[in-house]
Amino acid sequence: MGANHSHGPAAPSSRGTVWATLAVIVPLALATLIALIWMWPAKLTSSGQQPAGLQRVTGTITAITLTPCPQEPPADGQPSGEQRPADPATCGDAKVELTSGPEAGHFVTSGLPSGPGSQRFAAGDDVILVHTPGGDGELGGELEVPPYQISDHDRSSPLWLAGAAFAAAVVAFGRWRGVMALIGLAVTFVLLLLFVIPAILTGQQPLLVAIVGAAAIMLAVLYLTHGFTVPTSMAVVGTLVSLSLTGVLSYAAIGLAQLNGITDESSFYLDVSYRINTEGLLLASIIIGSLGVLDDVTVTQAATVTELAHANPGYTFAQLYRAAARVGRAHIASVINTIILAYAGASLPLLLLVSVGDQPIGEVVTNPVIATEIVRSVVGTLGLIAAVPITTALAALASARKAAPEHRPPPAARHRRRTEDPLTGSIPPP
Repeated sequence: MGANHSHGPAAPSSRGTVWATLAVIVPLALATLIALIWMWPAKLTSSGQQPAGLQRVTGTITAITLTPCPQEPPADGQPSGEQRPADPATCGDAKVELTSGPEAGHFVTSGLPSGPGSQRFAAGDDVILVHTPGGDGELGGELEVPPYQISDHDRSSPLWLAGAAFAAAVVAFGRWRGVMALIGLAVTFVLLLLFVIPAILTGQQPLLVAIVGAAAIMLAVLYLTHGFTVPTSMAVVGTLVSLSLTGVLSYAAIGLAQLNGITDESSFYLDVSYRINTEGLLLASIIIGSLGVLDDVTVTQAATVTELAHANPGYTFAQLYRAAARVGRAHIASVINTIILAYAGASLPLLLLVSVGDQPIGEVVTNPVIATEIVRSVVGTLGLIAAVPITTALAALASARKAAPEHRPPPAARHRRRTEDPLTGSIPPP
């Protein structure tokens, strides 16, 4: 842990600094590990059962036969003749060669999905089909549905290609550190999928689950990516403190705004079918969402303080803090805009729908969906602002300890500089 976070040469951390850092990090790591083991959820038994007999298979469209679209009846309350006509490209049948399932290699015919929002398909597209044994005369003709129905595009190959391009770019630019970053990303997904989500599903306190999961992610990812260094440890402590503050603020804001976490069909389904605490789910989502931005800010601040201390060994704690805080304020000013734009981009369809409705601004901001996004933005920003002084102070405290007296110019040298001849620049003999 004595190595420096920067890439240039730097003086090693003092033994006292290293021991003080270990005295904080080791208990945090042990507490996180114990909480992780204690709260690790048991194997889930899903209460939502898939309809019996349905199978998901893949195939490739070899030909499409388009047919005239039937006239759709008007919706409730809509005058006849004003309904939007169906897309002609969604009416017809597709001939599909199955590439998986018990009948792989066979050709089947399936109707194209039609209706509002239906996707377009073309010959050569890889698709996903739902196979219903017993449909259309199979197994005695119990069901009056086609045995194979096109469900969606098969996006496996494009997603694998995008993932490979992403990994190649990270490794090509980051080299060994890029490899460690990818390993850290895998650890993040493992903890989210195997701990955070199942623990919430089993009814554990979402705030505690989110903080423990975030602490485990930070300890693993930051040390894997940036190494076991004192600046990294300061970033870890700053992130955990700021994240805990974000969790407390989120809990208070959700209660004050009386948000229940039900903002779309997914959260409504989880509440009705699985009895998930949607308010706690909203709380956990705010904490997890703040995690990535927080570690960006804390690592940057810790590295900035380290570089300032390396370039100016004589800097005191106050000088390091003031200099790094100026960098932090500039960083925060841009990151805040990033957070708002990220939430606005995710909610763009909703914003368009609200603008079409021509509602007063007071009704718009008090809408539960908009109010939820406002709370996310405000709470995340407050936690982000708190991360700058916390991490900067911790890093400055650790770096100032390394500014030993021998790094400062001796008094004799300062005296000689004051007695230099102003014309020749020479130093007169004593």
